[in-house]
Amino acid sequence: MNQPLSPPLQIFLIEDSSLVRELVIESFAEIPGVLLAGTADSEDDAYAHLTVQPCDILILDIQLRQGNGISLLRRLGKPAAESRQIRIIFSNNVSKGYRRLAEQLGVQFFFDKTCEFTQMRSLLEQLGLGGSADGIAG
Repeated sequence: MNQPLSPPLQIFLIEDSSLVRELVIESFAEIPGVLLAGTADSEDDAYAHLTVQPCDILILDIQLRQGNGISLLRRLGKPAAESRQIRIIFSNNVSKGYRRLAEQLGVQFFFDKTCEFTQMRSLLEQLGLGGSADGIAG
């Protein structure tokens, strides 16, 4: 991704744990230049929302209340080159197989929910300030 997105960035969060969802939402509220556009806890709810209201940044877990994040990514297809949507997986399922599959489905960043929240937040802070995601590991 060479071109930075223009803040405020619309984030859509797909997370089935209400506790994790609340913590993430609370943290996002403190980041300038980002706006939580919506949340879902299931594949079907997320798909219904995202087909009507696209977002700049999609953050999703692999395991969901119904369906899963990998299946959702397949349904959505790879983002068009001009869309510049950033896709982030934030999950406990961090195997190399999931990472490889996620990358094939257009995911640019993959963060381990158990220990990499700070890195994901730092990425969002940089993007919220109008920065680029280039050079950020995830």
